[in-house]
Amino acid sequence: MKVLVIGGAGYIGSHVVKEMMKAGHQVTVFDNLSSGLRENIFPENEFIYGNILIPNDLDEAFARGFDGFVHLAAFKAVGESMEHPEKYSVNNITGTLNIMNAAVKHNCLRMIFSSSAAIFGMPAYLPIDEDHPKNPMNYYGFTKLEIEEFMEWYDRIKNMRFAALRYFNAAGYDPDGQIKGLERNPQNLLPRVMETAVGMRKQLCVFGTDYETRDGTCIRDYIHVTDLARAHVMALDYIAKNDVSVKLNLGTEKGTTVKELIEAARRITGKPIPAKDDARRAGDPASLYATSKKAKELLGWEPQFSDVDTLVSTTWNVYKGLDKS
Repeated sequence: MKVLVIGGAGYIGSHVVKEMMKAGHQVTVFDNLSSGLRENIFPENEFIYGNILIPNDLDEAFARGFDGFVHLAAFKAVGESMEHPEKYSVNNITGTLNIMNAAVKHNCLRMIFSSSAAIFGMPAYLPIDEDHPKNPMNYYGFTKLEIEEFMEWYDRIKNMRFAALRYFNAAGYDPDGQIKGLERNPQNLLPRVMETAVGMRKQLCVFGTDYETRDGTCIRDYIHVTDLARAHVMALDYIAKNDVSVKLNLGTEKGTTVKELIEAARRITGKPIPAKDDARRAGDPASLYATSKKAKELLGWEPQFSDVDTLVSTTWNVYKGLDKS
């Protein structure tokens, strides 16, 4: 298939592009490089510099003719979304509607959407499945949930088939070492652990050590970015073959604690990685992890690289060149 990957120069997007090419698809990258990197664009890919907030950019892109597209061009900083909801309304919601309208105009009716487990909010039970109540705790999660609603309507009215893939924390890097572009201003734990390991940060803060978990620190669901990329490819193939839309959770079903991740990083990097115990952050649940049972049943997807050691080692392979010690 000819596939347009919107946000394909970003952290997750570049890994999706690589897996799409491995599966034999012809990939074009659309990106405004606000957070994506030119170094993440493979020479085999056609590249369109464009902005999802400029409808004409999208119209010209989709006019080239595609069999499907992947949308990874959302803003994703939870804290920022609560301080600047207008920014997230314009980019995530208006930008997505611009994409969908251009796609429909040019009869590109297969959409893979990078959704989020943030749509669920505080867990009522674990692991979180697709039927879990949806009550976002932040505006970022709200935008993702709204987009899922828009996609349902476009499915009904315009026959646009979609796959909404929901996950918590993308982590790790390309095991083959081809993708090396570092995220700009990373918010997640593992990049911050690595920044501490190479001396970019003096120490980590561990927010809460008295949770009812196996070691007192929060449990989060870290999925290797290559596993996520594989799921995007498999989901596109599934909706194309079956002419249906799906909403799927992607998770490890057990998660990893903050301490487990830090200890693995100390062991693999050989660095002390200073960490300071700090107070809990407001609104942080003790545990968050999802089940991917439905994705396994429908797509045959299972995480292959999401063990802690692989998450840490593939990330260290990219960061260790920055070591200042």
